[in-house]
Amino acid sequence: MTVRLPLSRFFKPSDRPSLSIQMTRIGLVITLFFVALAVLAPLLQGIGWLQDPIEFLDNPPYTPPSPQHWFGTTRLGYDVFSRTVFGSQAALQVVVLATLLSLVVGVPLGMVSGYLGGRLDRVLLFLMDTIYTLPGLLLSVTLAFVVGRGVLNAAIALSIAYIPQYYRVVRNHTVSVKTELFIEAAQAMGASTWHVLRRYLFLNVVQSVPVLFTLNAADAILTLGGLGFLGLGLPEETPEWGQDLRQALDGLSTGGIWWTTLFPGLAMMVMVMGLSLLGEGLNEWLNPKLRVH
Repeated sequence: MTVRLPLSRFFKPSDRPSLSIQMTRIGLVITLFFVALAVLAPLLQGIGWLQDPIEFLDNPPYTPPSPQHWFGTTRLGYDVFSRTVFGSQAALQVVVLATLLSLVVGVPLGMVSGYLGGRLDRVLLFLMDTIYTLPGLLLSVTLAFVVGRGVLNAAIALSIAYIPQYYRVVRNHTVSVKTELFIEAAQAMGASTWHVLRRYLFLNVVQSVPVLFTLNAADAILTLGGLGFLGLGLPEETPEWGQDLRQALDGLSTGGIWWTTLFPGLAMMVMVMGLSLLGEGLNEWLNPKLRVH
């Protein structure tokens, strides 16, 4: 009779990588892969490995995947592989700019509001709660109508929805940290408000910002895809996954044209999954109480 012992008998818990580390590694690999695609896309086009994503006259329409066109072509003759690769460049440009804009606005507002309190805190809290209750996609669509198309305009339309999240997180941390003894000591020594915020509060209230940044980036990719699908994102000549999915709707009615929707949608899904895993992994890694071994 053979007796099998569990492998856990031979390994200490510390020898097994935690779930947070695994999630962070997988998410980081996926994210870096798309970053590399976005950075190398012009170089790959320059050496002839990628077609021009806005060139279509020389390609036959609705060509299935082949050695000449790895992901096939669209109804207008666009190379799906080239547009999918360049779509990562457009997504990263808009998403990074949008999340940075929301971070630059939301973090200082949260620190000032939480530290000063009073009427300013109540007004900002009411304003941010009002924005936060609105659906992000609906708010972005409304703003996209106002500001129009373009990378910067799309980033502005996306960033407004994420400012309240940074504000709420940083404000709550500031309210709890400003009662610590080292803050009171700095105030007793005559430190100005700006000096306290910059020197003593900032590094103590931004621990959750990287996690929020990655999670917002994942959500922003989906929102940008929604704007592109509605025709409100980037200009039509710019390769963008949501816009390509909207153009692929014409092929669904003819039947059998699956490649024009599969590859842009798959790229969007994988990139969102990578950023989500990275954000969740960072969240568990930065918060020891959430770690799972």
